[in-house]
Amino acid sequence: MHVKEQAATTVAAWRWRWAALAALLTAEAMNLLDATVVQVAAPVIRADLGGADSVVQWVSAAYTLPFAALLITGGRLGDALGRKRVFLAGTAVFALASAACALAPSTGVLLAARAVQGTAAALVVPQTFGLIKAMFAGPELARALGSIGPVMGLAAVCGPVLGSVLTHADLCGSSWRSVFLVNVPLAAAVLAAAPLLREDRAAQRPRPDLPGTGLAVLGTALVVHPLIAGGAAGLPARSTAELLAGALVLVVFALQQRRGARTGRSPLVEPSLFRGRGFPAALVTSALFFAVVNGLTTVVVLQLQLGLDSGVLAAGLSLLPWSCALAAASWAAGAYLVPRHGSRVMFAGLAVLLAGLLCALAAYHAARPGCYPWPLLAALAVAGAGNGLFTVPFFAAALSRVRPHETGSAAGLLNAVQQFGGTLGIALLGSVFFRALSSGAPGAGSLAGARHAVWLAAGLLAAAAAAAALLHADGRSRPVPPGPTAGTVM
Repeated sequence: MHVKEQAATTVAAWRWRWAALAALLTAEAMNLLDATVVQVAAPVIRADLGGADSVVQWVSAAYTLPFAALLITGGRLGDALGRKRVFLAGTAVFALASAACALAPSTGVLLAARAVQGTAAALVVPQTFGLIKAMFAGPELARALGSIGPVMGLAAVCGPVLGSVLTHADLCGSSWRSVFLVNVPLAAAVLAAAPLLREDRAAQRPRPDLPGTGLAVLGTALVVHPLIAGGAAGLPARSTAELLAGALVLVVFALQQRRGARTGRSPLVEPSLFRGRGFPAALVTSALFFAVVNGLTTVVVLQLQLGLDSGVLAAGLSLLPWSCALAAASWAAGAYLVPRHGSRVMFAGLAVLLAGLLCALAAYHAARPGCYPWPLLAALAVAGAGNGLFTVPFFAAALSRVRPHETGSAAGLLNAVQQFGGTLGIALLGSVFFRALSSGAPGAGSLAGARHAVWLAAGLLAAAAAAAALLHADGRSRPVPPGPTAGTVM
């Protein structure tokens, strides 16, 4: 009887696997949409609820910080408790937190709800890969995994545009609140598909690393908080001390992870990933690159809304060339360029992105205060193409150096560092922008702030190129496998 029941379960899982995949991809897209949809809505939120200029940055950072810090822990919980169970619990909490964001009466309540959203996203996203592997096998597994990239690219394209359209439409007087309400029906659809999912867990359940999780959350928060809170005022002595304390906590976290591995515990991060220089170089590259792209798109929106008072719809549509070029370049890189040229495509992407930054700098220099910088649209298209050309070969190159037992830890850490880098970019470039904005008239000050932020982005991109060169040199003798890659395209 037990054999018959097991066979029936296998048939049912096989029968509904594609519908279950649709539910998993909907959850992935929902979480990425929530990270990008607020880019254009954040200035409207701040104008409605009040608060300092840094509120614009915190609306994003309050989500991405817990998301980044808890991604690996979320993956470990799925291993121990069951990936389906953790996935559904995270989706339910995400829906409730989204409703709380939409109903938030004050900035403090909104930011707290955003932090809960980020925590729930850290429970949802790491489970997708394991659940797909539990329901697919053979060539179909590759097809299922390959569907993640295009869906994420589509979500990246739709995020800023959807945020601007919903906020501008002001449905039933909801204004920016509809940006969060859109998550509720998506989450409900995912939860309704729960019977289609197949439970899966690790053969050996790892013990949760609560001290490591606490150190990771505390360290990242201490690093990012002073960068955002300083804003236009720069970094006072207290903020500098906080920044140094955060760096020290992260060093303690690294030492604690090494000690945990030596004593036979289950650390959040596999220390063996750091024996060579390839994976550390990949982490540095990821943090710097996504600091550039997330920070840049945020500054573009801020300059248009605060400097030109152009409105949320115009700001969102201005990012459309970036998003469309990103999606097209990602497809071209995955289908043609990476299989032929391998990880060298990374450097083509960095060069194209740098060209886009220089074009944006020229557009901001030529623009007159109070006038829309039309050449910026072409610059954003070039920069978006560079983004798409880089991400596909980068994630393939970073994970091709990882051994099988390190894959879960490596993928989680790489995604966590990506989110942390994006948060850092919003903090750094946003603070540079607000500092210049506060020192002059809105029109001229916003243009100066945008120029300063683009210069900083170019410097960070140069550092990313140096780290990518180390990554490429480390794996020169090992070819980069074509096909689906891990990571989120932003």
